[in-house]
Amino acid sequence: MEIFKESVLQREKFKGAANKLLNHCFIVKKIEETRNDYFFILQNKAYFEEYFDLLGYRLKINEDSGVIGLASHSGTGRLRLKKMESILLLILRLLYIERKNELSLNEEVVVLAEAIHEKYGMLKIDTRPVIDKTSLKEAFRIFRRYNLVATIDSDITRSEARIKIHPSILFAVSSDNINELHERISDRLDQYAKGVGRGDDDEETDED
Repeated sequence: MEIFKESVLQREKFKGAANKLLNHCFIVKKIEETRNDYFFILQNKAYFEEYFDLLGYRLKINEDSGVIGLASHSGTGRLRLKKMESILLLILRLLYIERKNELSLNEEVVVLAEAIHEKYGMLKIDTRPVIDKTSLKEAFRIFRRYNLVATIDSDITRSEARIKIHPSILFAVSSDNINELHERISDRLDQYAKGVGRGDDDEETDED
C-alpha cells in the first residue's frame, strides 16, 4: 500500500473508512455520514481487501444495494443479541422487504414504530405480550451503531416515531434471494410465536 505513504490525506481517508467498517460493520451509500467512505472504498477496493485480509476479514460489497460490509474468515466476531433484540431485527428485515417492494428503486424505506409493535403483537408471545420501552431503546441503540437503521424522530417509544431502515438490514444475515429471506424470517417469527426456544427473556442468541 505504498500509494498511501505518498499522501497524508489519502492515508487519513483510508484510516477513517477502515475504522468505520471495524466499528460499525456496514458502510452505506445512502447514509450521509458514510457516503464519501463508500465511494473511497470502491475506488481503492484492492487496498482495502488486502488490509482486511491481513486482519482476518473479507470485504463484502453489494453495489446494487449500496452496502459495504465485513465478514470474518473464521466465522468469529458475531454479535450476541438478546432474544427481544433478535425478534426486533427480524421484524425490521421483514418490514424492509415488504415496504421496499412498494417503492421505487431510489426511495428509502421509512416505517412507523407502530408497525413494529403491530408485527410483534401478531406473534402473541404470552410471556412478553408487548415490547417494553427499555428493550426498544436498547435494541435501536445497537441497530443505529451498526448502520442498520436511523431514527428520524428522537423518541422511538412513540407509536408515530419514524424509522428509516437501511438496505444493510438485508446483509446482517446474508441471503442471495429476497424471497427466500422473506420466507426464512417469516418462519423464524412463527417459531418465536409458538414458543420455540422460549426461555428466559434475557436469553442471548447469535446473529451475524
